Amino acid sequence: MIEFVNVCKDYPTGTHALSNVTLSIDKGEFVFIVGASGAGKSTFLKLIMHEESATSGEIVINGKKLSNMKRRQIPYLRRHMGIVFQDFRLIDKMTVFDNVAFAMRAIGAKPATVKKRVPYILELVGLSKKAKSRPSELSGGEQQRVSLARALVNNPEIIIADEPTGNIDPEMSYEIIELLSEINRQGTTILVVTHEHDLVRHFHKRVIEIDKGRIVGDTAKSDEDFDENQLLLKHGDLLIDNTMI
Repeated sequence: MIEFVNVCKDYPTGTHALSNVTLSIDKGEFVFIVGASGAGKSTFLKLIMHEESATSGEIVINGKKLSNMKRRQIPYLRRHMGIVFQDFRLIDKMTVFDNVAFAMRAIGAKPATVKKRVPYILELVGLSKKAKSRPSELSGGEQQRVSLARALVNNPEIIIADEPTGNIDPEMSYEIIELLSEINRQGTTILVVTHEHDLVRHFHKRVIEIDKGRIVGDTAKSDEDFDENQLLLKHGDLLIDNTMI
């Protein structure tokens, strides 16, 4: 579904954001992407969404080479993606219903389809009773659920979540990742950028670690080969008997 082959990304400022990245993510995978600030995680996502173009190498999404893609084709590529942002990016003058419906209307969905689909998605994320509320009337966790509902409403093949738990409390963070896990169980590919290593340890998914623009770790999701200390030591922590030191 997603393939990077010897991908490099350099910026005019001289920053080498990604260097010789080669990896593949299969349809239906759930992948955590971790790394320090400035490691290249955001560039990695921008390349997948075709907000940026690779300096060299090849990126293939759903069998389509992005290097061959014309500008007018990019919006159609993104229709297969749902994006969840750390800062929610909701429109406060709109109700919860209309914030979610906006994503459907943007691609020309029929009013009858919007009327049927949006309540279903709001129920899925536990916000059916908040449809007429405005974002400012919601908690941070509820706003993130609206953002997730908006990403889901067009039934994308890929959900990209960029620090989706960065502005919500720890308990709600687990609920958001559990929601994403449930969506993943339905067959949707999930990519989650996060700094929260407790979430990574708890959910035991595939972990791709980026450092200084390079892939330095690609950890299988099974308990047997998930070495928490290998990941944590790179960030100055150590886990002994499930206690962080």
